[in-house]
Amino acid sequence: MTTVAPDPTIASIVEELRTRNRFVLSSHARPDGDSIGSQLALAAALHYLGKTVRIVNRDPIPPYLQSLSRIATVEVAETITGDYDAAVLLECGSLDRTEVAGLDHYFVINVDHHAGNSMYGALNWFDESAAACGEMVFDLVTALGVPLSTKIATAIYVAILTDTGAFHHGNITARTFEICRHIAESGVSAAEVAARIYQTSSVGKLWLTGAILNAMKLEGNGRVAVLHVDEKLLYETGCAPDDMEGLINLPLAASHIQAVILLKPFTDTIRVSLRSKAAVDIRTVALAYGGGGHRNAAGFTASGSLEDVRSRIVADVLAAIDASPPDDRT
Repeated sequence: MTTVAPDPTIASIVEELRTRNRFVLSSHARPDGDSIGSQLALAAALHYLGKTVRIVNRDPIPPYLQSLSRIATVEVAETITGDYDAAVLLECGSLDRTEVAGLDHYFVINVDHHAGNSMYGALNWFDESAAACGEMVFDLVTALGVPLSTKIATAIYVAILTDTGAFHHGNITARTFEICRHIAESGVSAAEVAARIYQTSSVGKLWLTGAILNAMKLEGNGRVAVLHVDEKLLYETGCAPDDMEGLINLPLAASHIQAVILLKPFTDTIRVSLRSKAAVDIRTVALAYGGGGHRNAAGFTASGSLEDVRSRIVADVLAAIDASPPDDRT
């Protein structure tokens, strides 16, 4: 295998991974395909080297990831204790985003690709050019000299597939496809993995999809689609919050729609997810509200009434569309 590792910090991380023996891996709360795939891949590589590894996240695994190999080894906990040589945090912009207490007691290795990373680790490898944290894990696996087994390759592919929106987002580079070439050569069937991720949902999710799209509103002369889902709708369709995965991307199939806002009012806050096309940078919107993400996929948590939050976010997203290059707007 070949590797593209633009940051020399990778050598320092590899040295720490080789010399230390007991690791705990974690990522951001409400884990997604990139966080889980990256953790499973790195854990498998460390196991190959004879290391002891524990994966701990604050929230359960989404249903669409349950078919991954060794997924049952991923633990859910609010606090981590134990004798570990290092904590490796993958795809996590700040230590508190894990919502797992106790990680700061260890030697922290921070591996991330999101703009706004607070560089909280004893070692920090930040690479915004990576389409997914899984790309960085691929480089670590390669640098460690660990063979790209089907198990490791599948986990990395899930990370890349999901964090690029099934290769729809603008963060994809030649590096992405070069890594995927190695993954295919390892024996992974891209079609089979995609089917396991995107074609195993419940009938309830179909009802949820129809209800959300039926209530969709368009703003800014049809350039912005606004979706809304709350606990009542989830209950009526027999769905869980994880069943919303991927639904936000559907309105982008319409040529005139340039961005999508999904509002999820739960408990005392409103979770806001954003998606966009081409050069429309909605990450800037998320960063202004203390969130983060990528140019075409970002999110944050807001406070206030649903009407007020909706009004402000629509205005901000329209401003982001207007600020994008004219050739990238319909």
